[in-house]
Amino acid sequence: MDTHDLAAALHRGLLARGETVACAESLTGGGLADLLSGTPGASATFLGGVVSYATEVKRDLLGVTAAQVVSADCAAQMATGVRKLLGADWAVSTTGVAGPEKQDDRPVGTVYVGVAGPLGVQVHRLALTGDRTAIRAQACAAAIGELRAELG
Repeated sequence: MDTHDLAAALHRGLLARGETVACAESLTGGGLADLLSGTPGASATFLGGVVSYATEVKRDLLGVTAAQVVSADCAAQMATGVRKLLGADWAVSTTGVAGPEKQDDRPVGTVYVGVAGPLGVQVHRLALTGDRTAIRAQACAAAIGELRAELG
């Protein structure tokens, strides 16, 4: 199943539950929002997203206080922050290192996906491979997959 099919399946699942989703992105730079909004009828479930590429945006808009932006704490705070900001039932976040160089002493391919929902927040650490484009695409697919898994 490709990422567009995964996003469509996520939309159907949320629609059946009468729930909504929002996203907060860093390394994916809007790619996740593009996937979440790409399914016909997605406006019934996708409220919107924040591309918080700069650390200041993470802190000022999403309330991130994590010492390192490439961390589980940051992913959790991004997901929680955008869920609250947009009033969504669910939120998913991406932060990490797409390359070409390491960041915060984390190697290229280190990605954290946060999923915030009614019962709290879960963070998934990924070790992805490939070039910058491949890592960003894999992070988007993983974010949709992790959210679908949380929905059950």
